[in-house]
Amino acid sequence: MKTSRNKFSRIGFAALLLAGVGVPALGQDTPESLLPPGFDDPAPTPVPAPRPAPAPTRAAEPIAPTDGVALPLDNVLGNVAEVEVPQAATVDLSRYELPEFARHSLDRVGVLAAGNTAFPANSFGRSDGRFLQVLMRRMNAPIASRWASIVLRRALMSPLDTPANVNGADFAADRAWALLRMGEANAARAVIDDVDADNYTIWLYQVAMQTALATGDPAALCPLAEKGAAAIQQRGWALAQAMCLGLAGKPNEAGQRLTQARSGTSPSDIDNLLAEKVLGTGAQGRRAVTIEWNSVPQLTAWRWGLATATGVEVPAELYQTAGPQVRYWQALAPNIDPAARAAAAELAATAGVFSNAGLVDLYSEIEQSGDSGPGQTIARDLRTAYTDGDVNNRVKALRTLWDGANSPRTRYARLILTARAASWIPASDKLEDSDRLIAAMLSSGYEAAALEWRAAVKPRSEGWALLALADPGLSRVVAGDVTGFADSGSRRKAQMLAAGLAGLGRLNAGDAQNVAATLDVPIGGVNAWTQAIDAAGQRGDAATVALLAGVGMQSVNWDHVAPEALFHIVAAMRAAGMVNYARMIAVEAVTRSA
Repeated sequence: MKTSRNKFSRIGFAALLLAGVGVPALGQDTPESLLPPGFDDPAPTPVPAPRPAPAPTRAAEPIAPTDGVALPLDNVLGNVAEVEVPQAATVDLSRYELPEFARHSLDRVGVLAAGNTAFPANSFGRSDGRFLQVLMRRMNAPIASRWASIVLRRALMSPLDTPANVNGADFAADRAWALLRMGEANAARAVIDDVDADNYTIWLYQVAMQTALATGDPAALCPLAEKGAAAIQQRGWALAQAMCLGLAGKPNEAGQRLTQARSGTSPSDIDNLLAEKVLGTGAQGRRAVTIEWNSVPQLTAWRWGLATATGVEVPAELYQTAGPQVRYWQALAPNIDPAARAAAAELAATAGVFSNAGLVDLYSEIEQSGDSGPGQTIARDLRTAYTDGDVNNRVKALRTLWDGANSPRTRYARLILTARAASWIPASDKLEDSDRLIAAMLSSGYEAAALEWRAAVKPRSEGWALLALADPGLSRVVAGDVTGFADSGSRRKAQMLAAGLAGLGRLNAGDAQNVAATLDVPIGGVNAWTQAIDAAGQRGDAATVALLAGVGMQSVNWDHVAPEALFHIVAAMRAAGMVNYARMIAVEAVTRSA
């Protein structure tokens, strides 16, 4: 299977990353919980306490699972001239300083998200911070797997000890920048907000601006605008100063600052006009600004963020000029009409940014709005799937929703959308849609309901394969069943099944090698990435494993994720105490492979 090996070999760039940092090779606010209640119940949320010094070592601990832009960074406006702006008079803020107990230490940065158990604080172990930074900065996000994205988001959000050889503020910026490129705008903002303003670095200022724009909230720049403009001589920060003066109800000062900031640019420059529109929304604002998109060639973070903040609709075709993460930002934006967010929300769900509950709530809003359109039809079918008293009618509605999808991404999105409704269908060997019902349930972690179908699925069917991976009580699978599954269906799905079962330890060593050889899955291959993730798993460094898993899934879809990469990801997660995530990633691999 040369194609698979060639794709997998691309991960060998990790060797260059290791060498490049000079270290030896290694041996909607805060996001909601994306899993249903009762799925591997999380530990109680700890009460905030003074932050202890990092512990030197620890044993691997179980992680409770929860379902829940490559745009210009140096200058969010694109290639524009820098503008000198007079600095505001210095204000003595010493009398307003936070007491010591309220300050945030750079030794540990992150937040506790509602419904999520945090990763252990030392989950990066003894990994060199420079190595982790290079991995995050070069990771081509978003990544293929919904479940790998969920676990990586949790890792990057958690209150984690800052590793050696990096500045804590810069490392927080790297974590937030990775989250932004994954589409996790709210999570990125939460990490940024855990750093006190007097600890900001230039890199953190840059990412903080991107985060404010990704969340459609330019007002978030106001506490940073003066110092940011002093540190970074770019038009974006000068315009931020003007916007913040306008939002503060100082239109005259704002107008003067705006005039200075846009000096040397065209009066019709859309970046200036959007800033002026924000400025005019403040108290005593008198500016009427019309935004025309006809001559705009590209959607940037600046244009998306300010347009969203001021209620200006971004043309659909412009989204094609930006990375897919911008659609996920759109899905999370509460001030955009639900019907306009629906398609983006389904895509965001496949990337782990949106949950089953979030999708159901969104379509409920669409239905209540009474507007006509495709969203209304989906909402009505969804209501039938949940509430009709006749099981046959509910299954028929589910089938309509599944069959209405027009791409692999939307097909998986519809499984997520219908996950809970599917979990209410009684198990029966008389139903023809058992495979899709099981896939829908497991897409959002309803494993208890899915396991009720064990006696109803056909041997070696896709439903059987999914349950063989999902069942936490299953210890061994017969090798002949795996090769038999290959004979009865997709070889690609069988390769993913074999890789997942081997990674979970459900094939004994001999069977694993035989099945891998039969299906051409070289699970014994070694390169810098396999060595790094295997070693991190054995050490129990859960956050490092999550990050390296993302590195191993750098693809917009599953077509370019090699089965042998899946094997190492599943095995490392299992070793690091994340077996529940490992099972769900393996299930997703079989579900989404063609």
